[in-house]
Amino acid sequence: MYRQGIVVLAVLSTIFAAQIKYMRIPELDDEWEKFKQTYNKNYPDDEHEQRRSIWEANVDYINEHNKRADEGQYTFWLAVNQFADMTNKEFASTMNVNMMTSEGSGEENNEFKDVDIGSLPTEVDWRTKGYVTPVINQLQCGSCWAFSALGSLEGQHFKQTGELVPLSAQNLIDCSQMEGNYGCNGGLMDNSFKYIKMNNGVDSAAAYPYTGQDGTKCLFKRENVGATLKSYVDIPKGSELDLQKAVAMVGPISVGINNEHQSYRFYKKGVYYEPSCNPNQLDHANLVTGYGVTANGTEYWMVKERYSYNIKVPLQGAL
Repeated sequence: MYRQGIVVLAVLSTIFAAQIKYMRIPELDDEWEKFKQTYNKNYPDDEHEQRRSIWEANVDYINEHNKRADEGQYTFWLAVNQFADMTNKEFASTMNVNMMTSEGSGEENNEFKDVDIGSLPTEVDWRTKGYVTPVINQLQCGSCWAFSALGSLEGQHFKQTGELVPLSAQNLIDCSQMEGNYGCNGGLMDNSFKYIKMNNGVDSAAAYPYTGQDGTKCLFKRENVGATLKSYVDIPKGSELDLQKAVAMVGPISVGINNEHQSYRFYKKGVYYEPSCNPNQLDHANLVTGYGVTANGTEYWMVKERYSYNIKVPLQGAL
């Protein structure tokens, strides 16, 4: 009798689990259909309701945040984007990498040691000077490290030649494993610089286009090199003062940031500030393209992102 009770209970539990339905808000039906159409979303039948539920929770979070931003509680606003049907865990596992796994391999930075911070310009925007290539969406691939490294090199190539050449992230994804990178599963900017230096160049993006997937083999061709690299310098870890000097005097700079927060993934406008950012948990690579100050005196970094927008992060943030 005892065994029968266990069997019956197990069967009933299975039936109950199979009958669980996700609650939906009917008023959001049109918005949901627009979201799927805008971002070309198609789901298996058994996943559709789950994605709808996650999307609704994210929409609610975004609306609540923006309401508080309108009231002055936050300095930035959010918007629905292509990641609105993903949980934080899913987003992090796809887009983020561990930036703290290796010490820098670049040369020591002595160039800015004696520079007076007061002599630097109050605002810098390398986008307006032709140093920054257009945003490329990295898709469902943890290739932020490649785009970050190449963004810095693209700026220096322009500085030397006057020609802005988009460089191939796919080249780095497919070819820099020997230097310690893992393709769409992550990598480091220093490893990328090391590869480009040892390889005597990296192909242009036009010759070696981005697919957002790990390639089956390296397709680098020397005749398609878009830029070369002689040396690279590591800025002292955690020193935003040295970072400001480098951005002002050199150009766009590769950085690691803490990107694990829901607020970051839905950023739309304003000066982004997340009080729970952890500078000891850098999990996303980016490119600082300048810095400035708002009308009310808030200083910020300008950060180029691969999600089709630029982010303003306050100085003394988690860069």
